[in-house]
Amino acid sequence: MPLDQPVPREVKAVGTAALLRLEERADEFVLNQRLDPGWVREHAAPDGTHHLWPVGWNTVFGRPELPRQVRCELLLTLRSGETLFSLLDVFPEEFAPLTRVTSREEGLRVSALLGSSPTVLQWWEREDRAGQDEPWARWRRTGPGAD
Repeated sequence: MPLDQPVPREVKAVGTAALLRLEERADEFVLNQRLDPGWVREHAAPDGTHHLWPVGWNTVFGRPELPRQVRCELLLTLRSGETLFSLLDVFPEEFAPLTRVTSREEGLRVSALLGSSPTVLQWWEREDRAGQDEPWARWRRTGPGAD
């Protein structure tokens, strides 16, 4: 992939099953931005629509065998209907075939929600979930430098 390739300029809408597959792939390759797939499975709306907004490229330093990933802002819809902001790194070949948001109105709504939704961490702290597995707990166990 050429280093000067522009970031994709299309917002994607994905169902929960597709989001879980993307989170599982990110977890499998220990990509920099991801949530614990088990946490997503537990908290994401089963029939929800989630959105990915590409914002740049990511490279996992020290792992040249991995291609660059599309760094996406993730608008995650919870079972409660609330939306949360997170980030997710996605391989380009997995990003390209996802369903594109074609409605200007939907794109504007997603943009507004990304700017106003709490982050997963803010939600976690507000919900006072001390003692429960954190959305990023698995990363701490399997991420770079884990013993």
